[in-house]
Amino acid sequence: MAREHVWDLVVVGGGTAGLVGARTAAALGARVLMAERDRPGGDCLWTGCVPSKALLAAAARAAEARTAGELGVTVTGVTVDLAAVMRHVRGAIAAIEPEDSPAALEAAGVTVRRGTARLTGPATLDLDGRPVAFRAALLATGASPALPPVPGLREAAPLTSETVWDLDVLPRRLVVLGGGGIGCELGQAFARLGAAVTLVEALPRVLPGEDPDASALVAAALRRDGVDVRTGTRVTAVSGEPGGAGEVTVEGPGGAATVAFDRLLVAVGRRPDTAALDPAAAGVALDDDGYVRVDDALRTTNPRVWAAGDLTAVSRWTHTAGVHGATAAANAVLGLRRTVDRRAVPRVTFTDPEVAAVGAPTWAGDGAPAPRTVTRRAERVDRAVAEGRTDGFARLALGPRSRVEGATVVGPRAGEALAELTLAVRKGLRTSDLAGTTHPYPTHGDGPWNAALDDVRSRLARARPATAAWVRLRRLAGAPGGQRSAR
Repeated sequence: MAREHVWDLVVVGGGTAGLVGARTAAALGARVLMAERDRPGGDCLWTGCVPSKALLAAAARAAEARTAGELGVTVTGVTVDLAAVMRHVRGAIAAIEPEDSPAALEAAGVTVRRGTARLTGPATLDLDGRPVAFRAALLATGASPALPPVPGLREAAPLTSETVWDLDVLPRRLVVLGGGGIGCELGQAFARLGAAVTLVEALPRVLPGEDPDASALVAAALRRDGVDVRTGTRVTAVSGEPGGAGEVTVEGPGGAATVAFDRLLVAVGRRPDTAALDPAAAGVALDDDGYVRVDDALRTTNPRVWAAGDLTAVSRWTHTAGVHGATAAANAVLGLRRTVDRRAVPRVTFTDPEVAAVGAPTWAGDGAPAPRTVTRRAERVDRAVAEGRTDGFARLALGPRSRVEGATVVGPRAGEALAELTLAVRKGLRTSDLAGTTHPYPTHGDGPWNAALDDVRSRLARARPATAAWVRLRRLAGAPGGQRSAR
């Protein structure tokens, strides 16, 4: 193949990792080709972040109207038109889509071709029958919703996080399988919009990867919104019309039972999308779970190929996909060895209350020793009290010399409050660094700040004998500042 037809970087997949990676490489002067089989934007734009947050916003307005009486404001006659809600969702997508469009990519110097890419060798691929050669490639094909091997589940054609956006009529009874972030977010949203929601989670608690206190607060919030939360409960069978009504058979603490539904939503995780890639043809190895195996610089077992985003086990969120896409692209086109930060990776579950966490766990789990923590409850945060939203907390996990090694924040806008703590974890800041920084008042950021202050005050209390002795010496000096006044 002629040299002019060899691309500096071929990006396979137009989700967040691919978009950021392609733009990064083009900005560095590389000749970049993006191969996308559908439309740029990926899960985040079309079926993930954007539509879910638009739906959650509508659900929050409905919930706020119904509960406004707690603050002395009475709202009557709250009704929900799901078709109108979904028009809002699609409007949000349409407003953001131009940023990720082929035209925007072409303007940034990226050549976009639609088609399904299949690796054919160490430095070649096939794009719908057209051979493509590359000096380096970035695999970013993402992941798709997983369906567990439950008898009858696949035949029931359930909704997933990709297809739920096709709903225009609110299901009267909705069963959600999975109590992770997606299941909790969508389950709460549809309950607030008026559906009778049953959420089934096999593990003992919802949000099993988060602080147990955060999990308990979210479970309580779900129940307040009318969700029938069934934890420690396993689905053994599904029956019903494809894409329609039916029932699930479950086994839980109370024994076996059936739960009827008008629609069924499965949110039990995602699986890497490698089926069309044929990674073995390029010497790209997968791990036991089907993820593309990468090192800390996001390089695969083929030295010409990198991977970023949900296709790897390193990234599970849009923000990490973007950072990793940029890192992998720079490494690929410049020959660098920049590595990814696996420690200071923030995550947010956008339930109400939100759960935001970063770094080391703030609880003892999986046999690990309990970390030293400091906690500020929301009932001691003035903004939370003023808004009547005291169901939350800020908790810092502290290492030697009170360095912030991890954090969990639960409450309104917890994700925004987490940004400062992510920086603290990444830079090894101490509670005294946070406490000594002026923060705006009153905000929900007061929770983490006051948690840091509490730790500083506790350390000062332990030093009280020494400081008290120093104060006495200054007092004996006879003048402010410990020096005698001039005469």
